[in-house]
Amino acid sequence: MIALGGGWDEALGHLFSDERYKKIRQFLKQEYSTHVVYPDMYDLYNCFRFTPLKEVRAVILGQDPYHEPGQAHGLCFSVRPGIPLPPSLKNIFKEIESDLGIREPECGDLTKWAREGVLLLNTTLTVREHAANSHAGCGWQWFTDGVIETVSDRCENVAFILWGRNARSKKPLIDGAKHLIIESAHPSPLSAYYGFFGSRPFSKTNEYLRAHSRGEIDWDLND
Repeated sequence: MIALGGGWDEALGHLFSDERYKKIRQFLKQEYSTHVVYPDMYDLYNCFRFTPLKEVRAVILGQDPYHEPGQAHGLCFSVRPGIPLPPSLKNIFKEIESDLGIREPECGDLTKWAREGVLLLNTTLTVREHAANSHAGCGWQWFTDGVIETVSDRCENVAFILWGRNARSKKPLIDGAKHLIIESAHPSPLSAYYGFFGSRPFSKTNEYLRAHSRGEIDWDLND
């Protein structure tokens, strides 16, 4: 049994007991035993362990984990301390500086955001080393769609930040009458200049949270 804590075990119980999840588990057992897979299996559900369900104030959707050594640790876009900043993360920090005046941090570990109530969820939770999107067809999309629907149903006044085509395709799963949906291009260098830069998702999120008495998220990682 998986023990996530923070209210997630009960909320996601219908997913973990589903036959489709059992097939994902069997697939992962084979993959982890025969290939290098990221993140480490003990980090797989960190996005839930660091952010209790009742404390979720924002959701950032990534696609799949980083696929190079030492990067992925269960939080979308985040890398461990000491790992060079990937290009998309550098662009995220550039937008934060433009939006809020917060200088780029030296470390790309976003665990602080997770503890601030930002659910850093990839739509596919695992990947083979050096092989982007290699686990995209194993069933994770069904599972994480269920997570998005659960947050939408059970939480109030959450800012859902959807960057890029993959994340924006999840918009129908979110109740726009009770949550804020922020959409733009992906922060990847291939698309950041087509609508990501200047989109101000961080200040928009905080303005919304303030208006609904949920407090602001401290996006500054330099503390």
